[in-house]
Amino acid sequence: MVTAQAGGARALAAFEHRDFRLYQAARLCTTVGLQMQGVAIGWQIYSTTRDPLDLGYVGLAEFMPAILFALFTGHAADRLNRRRVLLACQSLLALCSLALLALSQAHGISIRWAYLVLVFVGTARAFAGPASAALMPNLVPPAHFANAVAWSSSIWQLATIVGPALGGLLYGLMGGATPVYMICATLACGALGFTFAVRPPLQVPEAGAASFERLIAGVRYVWRNKIILGSISLDLFAVLLGGVVALLPVFAHDILHVGPTGMGALRSAPGVGAAVVAVVLAFRPLERSPGKIMLACVAMYGLSTIAFGLSRSFALSLFVLFVAGASDMVSVFVRHTVVQLTTPDAMRGRVSAVNLVFIGASNELGEFESGVTAAWLGTVPAVVAGGVGTCAIVLLCAALFPELRKIERLSDLSSRQPNAVT
Repeated sequence: MVTAQAGGARALAAFEHRDFRLYQAARLCTTVGLQMQGVAIGWQIYSTTRDPLDLGYVGLAEFMPAILFALFTGHAADRLNRRRVLLACQSLLALCSLALLALSQAHGISIRWAYLVLVFVGTARAFAGPASAALMPNLVPPAHFANAVAWSSSIWQLATIVGPALGGLLYGLMGGATPVYMICATLACGALGFTFAVRPPLQVPEAGAASFERLIAGVRYVWRNKIILGSISLDLFAVLLGGVVALLPVFAHDILHVGPTGMGALRSAPGVGAAVVAVVLAFRPLERSPGKIMLACVAMYGLSTIAFGLSRSFALSLFVLFVAGASDMVSVFVRHTVVQLTTPDAMRGRVSAVNLVFIGASNELGEFESGVTAAWLGTVPAVVAGGVGTCAIVLLCAALFPELRKIERLSDLSSRQPNAVT
């Protein structure tokens, strides 16, 4: 990676570009809203059914569109105007928040209708993800891209801190989810305004008619690039097994007894740890052996998950979630930089779509896995087993993908960018 110092770029270099600032403001609004909404819907559903499996279905509902539309979301980002795709997705998210608002004002939320709304939320996220990821490299010059990645991660993590804490606080103080959903809809409208003001360089769509070969080109590219495949596979299986977000309502309600406000704090804690690391990376980017550091940090993520499952102290639980978020941030930073620097611009949408399917599988499908295993084994055994599985995955990926361990510098990756596979 070209460090901020070595590349002549300042620590705030990415913010010198107007479109990058607007883009990040839109991401902040969208992510804060989604995080607030996640706390509210999770607490509503668990308060209604007291079944952790129903929390797992929340993740499944949001993940299904990512799988169903996987071949088309990246293709849309490469063939259509990425800014317009984002505007359409943000409009749909605003409508979904209003729909949840209407459901919450009824006499008891309808779980089935809530799941249907979450499918549309997942659809918006499935199309927005590749378009957003593919758009960012066009908003800053290459010399400032690593700095942009670090700050983009910092802003996203800030949203994951503010959103859950604010969602839990409002839910607890106002005695319900209605004000949370109202603010979520407002934030989605704010994101629309910021995105509308972005004026990215003219996008040159990939030449040629659409075909099945072009649709699956992103899958083929990832499969042939073992560094990308290794980095996203590590994230997929580690977070799939070790994620605890879906079960936080159970811990907050039945184990730690801290209510919706405490749940918001628990959900924010990983974001605090990740934000601290992201800011550090913006000023002191990784320079040596990023692959080995990534593997070590994912192992730390697994150990933190085990500690969280065994904890009965609210303070200790917050601390180990902080450590888990800090460790995961290193993996996120390395993976995102690897994917963007080794992918041609004409294919970034499709490759980003594959990457986001992996991320969605680790997060939303991981929530479903958490709910299922908690229903089978019990909440605490499910979390501990997931942490152990994460540590095992680190050893397996280190053996299967030696290319990942051998990365000396992230800045060397741009020279490995082959021709697009079409």
